Amino acid sequence: MADKDTLIRDYTSGPVARQLLGFAWPFMLSNLLQTAYNLTDMVVVGQFVGPAGLSAVGIGADLIHFYTFVCMGFCNAGQVLISQYVGLRDRGNVSKIVGVMFTFILGLSLAITALGLVFAGQLMGWLNVPPEARVYCRQYTDCCTAGLFFLVGYVMVAAILRGIGESKRPMVFIVIASVLNVILDLVFVSGGMGPFGAALATVIAQGVSFLLCVGYLWRRRDRLGFEFSPKYLRPDRENLKKLLKLGVPMAIQSCAINISMLFVSRCINVYGVTVSAVTSVGNKLSTVASIVCQALSQSGATLVGQNFAARKFDRVGKALGAAVAVGLAFTAVLSAVMIAWPERVFALFDDDAAVLAMSHQYVLIAVLNFFGYALRGPSTALCNGMGFPVMNFVLGILDGVVMRIGLCVLLARAFGMGVMGYWLGGALAGFTFFLVMCPYFLSGKWKTHAPPAAA
Repeated sequence: MADKDTLIRDYTSGPVARQLLGFAWPFMLSNLLQTAYNLTDMVVVGQFVGPAGLSAVGIGADLIHFYTFVCMGFCNAGQVLISQYVGLRDRGNVSKIVGVMFTFILGLSLAITALGLVFAGQLMGWLNVPPEARVYCRQYTDCCTAGLFFLVGYVMVAAILRGIGESKRPMVFIVIASVLNVILDLVFVSGGMGPFGAALATVIAQGVSFLLCVGYLWRRRDRLGFEFSPKYLRPDRENLKKLLKLGVPMAIQSCAINISMLFVSRCINVYGVTVSAVTSVGNKLSTVASIVCQALSQSGATLVGQNFAARKFDRVGKALGAAVAVGLAFTAVLSAVMIAWPERVFALFDDDAAVLAMSHQYVLIAVLNFFGYALRGPSTALCNGMGFPVMNFVLGILDGVVMRIGLCVLLARAFGMGVMGYWLGGALAGFTFFLVMCPYFLSGKWKTHAPPAAA
């Protein structure tokens, strides 16, 4: 519950499942809208540009995701610390960690932008971007990289709001951004701007979301206990140390997973623009599973963080159980749709005959990806909510290097499965988090871990 004089919500008492779903549904709607406008990029580009445009947007999006996820590791770490401070009833440190996040994470985004623009050409070459898509991919990537400050800024402010238990306000801002993105997509891409127009629409929409979020925090700064002044924005040494201690392993985890995805994409792109386009569509379909599963992970991390810090372990288990049940039910529906109508699903993006013919080969991969998401969400919620940096590092290496790259190389090259081996290896790697965190949770050893916020 929330006190009347504060934005902060306390989830250490009350019905767990109802709180989880009540906290998660705005994230679900937000994710639905974000997925809708991400898919709109693909649909509009696919219809107006064709397979080369799909390939360019898909590869470019993977690279931008890598940049964003480096910063997201620290955003998630900040969310965990905020939620644990709430569980410990430590409002003063909530304000301090917010200031640290603004200064450090936004500064990091600017550094990544500079490096991304300088080395864009080399990255395009390393990723084996198909010749037909190279110019489009460079335009899309450069535009999104230049606007990374706004992309990361929204993710950061949303993490702050999640940490204090506020989920409805980010939903409102993403509704506005989604509508704006769709309108700008249609105007820019149909007007001849191609993938660059899709990227520009995304940057503008996310920029609007970020500014609206900051404005919301500014108007309610008294209730949050945070002022946008040098005193508050100056990094607090102790909290910066905690953010780095928790955030670096999370960032490494994200980097390892995303680098492995870029490696797989690099290998797949050698097979030509049709295979690259199918992979791009498949990756976008996987994001549909994140509508519910990522929302459960985000909200679950806050509930886990507060109750773990308060040492209410039974509530942690109930939250994770509810997240698993809802995630599996949702992905079962998605899988049924994909199995029944693969060509119709792919035709939403591109009606190219070669792409539609290959959609049947992708059905098994899509189903595995969907269920991998469903089980990964609660596993991530436990790991992140606890604030266990060593486990985050181990899982990142296992998922990204050992499983994803290892399985892809084994199946594609050693077993001679070709592109199907790369697809299958990536899909199976998605179960890594669950295969590690489920036995760990059942063992009960996680209860002996100390909350980082209490250090």
